[in-house]
Order: sequence, then C-alpha cells, then structure tokens
Amino acid sequence: MKVGINLVNFGPAANPPVLRGWAEMAERLGYHSLLTSDHVTVTPDVGANYPGPFYEPLGLLGWLAGITQHIRLGTTVVIVPYRNPLELARSLANTDQLSDGRLIFGAGVGWARQEFAALGVPFNRRGAMTDEYLEVIVRHWHEPSLTFQGEFVSCVDVDTSPFPAQAPIPIWIGGGTEAAMRRAVRFDASWHPIRIRGAGFANKAIPRLRAVAEEMERPVPALCPRILFQVTDVPTPESDRFLGHGTLEQIHDDLGLLQDLGCEHVILDSYSPFDDQPFRQAAMDATGEKPGGYRRAWDDYERLADVVLDLANERVR
Repeated sequence: MKVGINLVNFGPAANPPVLRGWAEMAERLGYHSLLTSDHVTVTPDVGANYPGPFYEPLGLLGWLAGITQHIRLGTTVVIVPYRNPLELARSLANTDQLSDGRLIFGAGVGWARQEFAALGVPFNRRGAMTDEYLEVIVRHWHEPSLTFQGEFVSCVDVDTSPFPAQAPIPIWIGGGTEAAMRRAVRFDASWHPIRIRGAGFANKAIPRLRAVAEEMERPVPALCPRILFQVTDVPTPESDRFLGHGTLEQIHDDLGLLQDLGCEHVILDSYSPFDDQPFRQAAMDATGEKPGGYRRAWDDYERLADVVLDLANERVR
C-alpha cells in the first residue's frame, strides 16, 4: 500500500516558498504521492471551507513536476465540469509527459453551487457532464484524431498529440456516493472517497462497491481513499472516529486496517475545515509573529514516516 499527502494549496499562508516546502518535505521523507485540491473561483461557499489564496492545480502541478524527481503528482480532485474536456485532457497529458509519467488524475463532480453559478456551469447537470467529459478525456488520450458528438461536447478531427507518458494515466473518482462508485466502475478507475470511518467503510461501502461492480459486470475498482491526518496527544475515542484522527499508534493501526482491506493507495490530509487553526496559525508564521502552523504539520508527517512508510512499502527514492 502506498501513502501520499494532500498538498494544502490554499489558505492565508499559501505561497510559492511554502508550496515548495511541502514538495521537498514529501519527497525527502519518501512519501509516494503529493496531490492538490481544486477550485477555480473562491466564491463565499468555497471560501467558508477553503480560504484563498487558492493556487489552481493544473498550473501548480506543472511547476511541481519541475521541482520534484520521483514522487507521483495529482489531484484530489479536479472538478471536471469546470473546464472544457479537450483543454483538460491536453493539460493533463502534457503534465504527465513533463513529469515522466508521474500523474494521478483525481476527478469529481463538485459541490459549490455559487462557484458553478460564477462559472456559468449548470449545477444540476454536473453528473451527466462529468460522465461525458471523462469519456472525451479518455478517448483524447488514446485516439490520434478525435471526433465526438455528445450532449455537451462536439468536435471533429481534433489532433490529440502528445499522448500521456502513461498508458493510461490512472484515474481516481472522488466521492462517497453510489453515483461515484458507478463512475469508477464504468471508467475502470480507482474509487477515492474522503473522510471515511472504519466500520462504515469496511462493512457498508466496500460491499456496496463490489455489488455495483457485479451488477455492471465489470471489475471492482481499486481503493484509494483520502483520510484525515490529525495527530492527538491522547487517544481519540473509537466510537464513530474518522480514520486518521488520533495518536500515531491509532493512525498506524488505521493504515494497517486499510492495507488489510486491500487499499492500494491512501492520501493523508492534515487540513480540515472543522479544525483549520494550524493553517491559520501558518499565516502568522509567514509574517514571523510566532512559530507553529505548517511546521507542526510537517513534523507530524515526519513522525508518521518513521513508523509507517517502511512498513507499508518501500519509500520513494
């Protein structure tokens, strides 16, 4: 099982030196991946949970490809309906080429109604748009000339070169709904739910995913969840606990559980809109007012790396 980090590419202290620090820290410690979040317009509903400045992920990934060597890079997740799929397919293919085949394409439908309105994208059609856009993107990566006629996309004889370095780029479908499960099955993608609880994931979500795959007569998707990563000094009560929230020992056990459940890749997310004080603290760090913030988050990743990564899999070198 591989273990990666969700890059906090937003918030009051986000800036190029801090983003570079995340990349250098993740690669130095041997984590397997570094994934970015996506919003295009920080409308009030977005800003309430994910404050600006928000570094757009596609441009950021191109930059990260140039300052890293081994770590996989990706999105958790690109909001697919926000961008023309021809543009998105080419941007992702180019990034995969420039990173020597290190890209992970995490894809989702989105949730922020005000952001959809600001971008002129119909919120109530986002699922259908995502399905059609994904079909266009996958074909764009495989066909030298693309002709497509659908409800939302129409093109004739589009030159799709250069192809991605990978064949294919791995796709992770974000979301905890059955619609997301069906999308993962349909596109031979991994399933990428976030903020999961152990019992519900093991006893309800995974069996339902298997049932959906059986119904659709297709393979069961790989499991690549994103979990909270909040280290506490005392154990967090087990009742309804989010995986990844607790002492290092609890988190170590959580990763062992996910490995036993067959997860291929787990992303650790140290940011939570329910407890973003460390990252607001980082804004004060940036001005030199007091220590803490990101440094504490980086220290936690280093402590976890010492006890987990060598056990889970070889570190990235």
